[in-house]
Amino acid sequence: MKPILEEVTGSLSQLIGKPVSILNQVALAGGSINQVSHITLDNGVSYLLKTQTGIPEDTYRIEHDSLLLLAEADAIRVPEPLVYADNFLLMEYIQEGAKADDWQEQLGRGLALLQQQTRQEKFGFYCDNYLGSSLQLNAWHDDWLTFWREKRLEPQIQLLFSRLSIEDPLIKKAKLLLDKLDTFLAEIKEPAVLLHGDLWSGNAMADSKGAPVIFDPVCYYGHREAEFGMMRMFGGFGTRCEAAYAEIWPFADGYEERFRLYQLYHELNHLLLFGSAYYGASMTTLNSLL
Repeated sequence: MKPILEEVTGSLSQLIGKPVSILNQVALAGGSINQVSHITLDNGVSYLLKTQTGIPEDTYRIEHDSLLLLAEADAIRVPEPLVYADNFLLMEYIQEGAKADDWQEQLGRGLALLQQQTRQEKFGFYCDNYLGSSLQLNAWHDDWLTFWREKRLEPQIQLLFSRLSIEDPLIKKAKLLLDKLDTFLAEIKEPAVLLHGDLWSGNAMADSKGAPVIFDPVCYYGHREAEFGMMRMFGGFGTRCEAAYAEIWPFADGYEERFRLYQLYHELNHLLLFGSAYYGASMTTLNSLL
């Protein structure tokens, strides 16, 4: 098997149409799964390189395709994906800058415009993908309530049951929530829209002009408010962002409860991935919904 950098230079040479070599590689802060670096070629051009071995073979293809889908709406800047293989993804390198004074508002309006331009009838995605290292099921559904129950909450509760017990208070409350899920979602008649799927503050930044950039998507087509579950979980966006979004596409009545419901999905996933530190947050959210 070729070393990754040799594969990358070969792919770049094909893309550019002449041989190139990597002069410099600088490691960047990344997530818990990928190694991320800034590479510079002998022609002076820079790229962002994500590498990893031992991940599902379609991971970088799905991320490549997701970035292209987000870019099509031309509403929020995303890095342009260039080439990928099973063990790397090469994309545009965007120099990070200071956030503009209205960065929050730009992001909120851009997100609303992105969602308005990607409306469709079915919920799901063309394939399953991974939220962190958790498999995320995306089989198409006509009904949002069914999708959220069967493809989001139930799989996580089943996994947690295997680690906790049927008598655990969290499992009991989660099952109660499933039984009354229709009270939150049965009236949702809005179309599916393209979601980033993992939009927390670490997956958003400003470019050199101070405008928003989002990256590392885990896309699917879902209810538009589901995006805000993750956005609220760790902060970093806030009321100005949400108010700007609502100027373009106002939230429906009851959105605060639904935001907490959507946040619960990510809290349960973090509980599965990172352990008991997220047990309390998950219980707090469950208690607020029951």
